[in-house]
Amino acid sequence: MLKDGKILIGKNGDHEVFLDPAMANRHGMIAGATGTGKTVSLKVLAESFSDAGVPVFLADIKGDLGSLAQEGADEEHVVSRVQSMNLAQDGYAYRKYPVAFWDVYGEKGMPLRTTITEMGPLLLARVLGINELQTDILNVVFKIADDNNMLLIDTKDLKAMLNYVDENSREFAPQYGNIAPASIAAITRAIVSLESQGADQFFGEPALNITDLLQMENGQGLISVMDCRRLIMNPDMYSTFLLWMLSELYEMLPEVGDCPKPKMVFFFDEAHMLFDHATKDLLSRIEQTVKLIRSKGVGIFFVTQNPGDIPDGVISQLGNKIQHALHAYTPNELRQVKAAAGTYRANPEFDTAEAIQNLATGEALVSTLDADGVPSVVERCMILPPQSFNGTCDDAMRDSLIKGNLLYARYATSVDRDSAYEFLERMGLEARAAALKAAEEAQEAKLREQEEKEAAKAAAAAEKEAQREAQKKKTEAARVAKTVSGTVGRQVGKNIGKSVGGSFGGTLGGNVGAQLGRSIMGTLFKV
Repeated sequence: MLKDGKILIGKNGDHEVFLDPAMANRHGMIAGATGTGKTVSLKVLAESFSDAGVPVFLADIKGDLGSLAQEGADEEHVVSRVQSMNLAQDGYAYRKYPVAFWDVYGEKGMPLRTTITEMGPLLLARVLGINELQTDILNVVFKIADDNNMLLIDTKDLKAMLNYVDENSREFAPQYGNIAPASIAAITRAIVSLESQGADQFFGEPALNITDLLQMENGQGLISVMDCRRLIMNPDMYSTFLLWMLSELYEMLPEVGDCPKPKMVFFFDEAHMLFDHATKDLLSRIEQTVKLIRSKGVGIFFVTQNPGDIPDGVISQLGNKIQHALHAYTPNELRQVKAAAGTYRANPEFDTAEAIQNLATGEALVSTLDADGVPSVVERCMILPPQSFNGTCDDAMRDSLIKGNLLYARYATSVDRDSAYEFLERMGLEARAAALKAAEEAQEAKLREQEEKEAAKAAAAAEKEAQREAQKKKTEAARVAKTVSGTVGRQVGKNIGKSVGGSFGGTLGGNVGAQLGRSIMGTLFKV
């Protein structure tokens, strides 16, 4: 709750412990073992930021943060704490807060999506669980898609793009380097596995517009609660998605520098999952994002069991800390407690490491930044009870709030617009149509050539037959002419011979006449 413009976190007797909203973008941490009160601290801060007009984003892993939308009620432990801490005089009252419910799977909130392109190859590689070489290939695939103006929106776009790159790897090799088919196959298998976990719902459009989280309602900051009860079953997807959101906030928001209060506060529950199995490049990116996003007015609070789960490069940037109890039963656990204690500015009134082990439920060690950005001496105090309901949100109320949200109409129905998959489908159809047309044209040309050859062969045969017929006729004509000429010549010769020499002259004249006739006709009909 707010008091004098500051967030009242807890009390130690009459001593009050505050968090200055102007220092909230210096980030923070809520740590402690299970059941020690982390969720209560988270809700108290979320309510206070909302009252201060600061939008809040929460990852709800257990399903008990949606109750921020319901007004608190008298419960024995709440009433007892309100009375013991004299909170009524500070204006404590039960109230509800403006809440928007989100869910990657669209089951317990409005669908929350992003696109393959917006996720980018580095974060996507983490979700897919692929190795360094395969990550390099994935980067190449993204580059080829960018160079060819092909949108990668959902998983079918990415699979189509991988197949296209694989089929044309020889053409791409001179410009992008060798692309191993085995790596393409491994990435495709990882995508299919991810789809079986619901990634086909996670990647798509309409993608989340980060500015929709930066809303106000009746002067209070909107508290966006993302239900992660199913998503947390895939730790890499859970942590990568939240990291993507941080990256989007950094890219979308303008520089504001130091301001009286944050533009938004982001609570990252089960923060250790963000760093588990993270590559060196990813850790570097996380550290850079945490360092630079404060200039955009965004405060990040990491919620985890042990401060040791957070890398030194990140924890050194967390100026506001709430430490609940840690248990130390082994030498290793004791070292972890001492390491956690070493991150606080010591209070001479107690031993920090010993106090961490002896904190009661709802009690915490708190250190915040003063107006000059200097960490305060660690203080031991009881954390305030939330003003909202302590428990889970009623399903009927949740459903009513989801469907009654003005953003529901925008995000409820997915849209599959023209992207790489459709582009490559058309390209494939056009290529197949062109190949079919070329094959048909080649077949037609072959048939024409065959017909021409057959026609030429037939013409040659006809011409040869005509020549044979002509020769036959010529020969027959010559034979007939020869016979006729011989007969005519013989008869003429006989007649002449008889006139000259009687019967002997007739015979001789016939032979001479026949020879003469054949000679004349032979000259006329030479064969």
